[in-house]
Amino acid sequence: MAKEWILNSAVNRFQLNFKRNVGAVSESIRKCCPKTIEQWCNYYFKNIKSREHIRELGRKLYIKITEVLEAEIEQITEQDCIDYLISLVIDRTFDGYQTEIKTIYGQLQEILCVQIQPAPDKWDRLYNIDFFIQVDNHYIGLQIKPINKNIQLPEIFKEYSLQQETHMKFQKEYGGKVFYIFSNKNGDKKEIANKEVIEEIKQEINRAMLFAKSK
Repeated sequence: MAKEWILNSAVNRFQLNFKRNVGAVSESIRKCCPKTIEQWCNYYFKNIKSREHIRELGRKLYIKITEVLEAEIEQITEQDCIDYLISLVIDRTFDGYQTEIKTIYGQLQEILCVQIQPAPDKWDRLYNIDFFIQVDNHYIGLQIKPINKNIQLPEIFKEYSLQQETHMKFQKEYGGKVFYIFSNKNGDKKEIANKEVIEEIKQEINRAMLFAKSK
């Protein structure tokens, strides 16, 4: 297991498994449509890269591990390890938290001033819910859908109509409506595309709060 981890880490770090070194393997195997591993092996070595080429890559990998990595490992001190762990649990955790806040549900939390929690796996399967807002014994469901070149709006609306039944079941079971939030990427930043849904969610939160007070 340790050997596999070392080999995998090294081959990725030194990019020996990149397309320029081993060819477009995913595309090639689909083009080949092999029934057996022997068919794929023969096709690869005949049409993509030679067996000797792959052997040479293996030799390069061995040099990288036994020379480069070994030399780097010898330079690591105890203090390096201590500093790394502190950075991991403090700096990187904080950076990850900040990134999380910038996501769609993080934006919603700031706008709505409520806690938004990830839905349990059961809710995801049964009701198509990604997140929820709890107001007393009411639960409001949220489903986030990205809009990009691979997922077009007509497809999303078709999926929405198919999932309406599950969302109605959720409302009947837990009291709150389910809202679709469309996520649009603007550069590196995710934005809420259908901003009108924010007001709808606010109204649903207020309705749930009034119901809770009336009990």
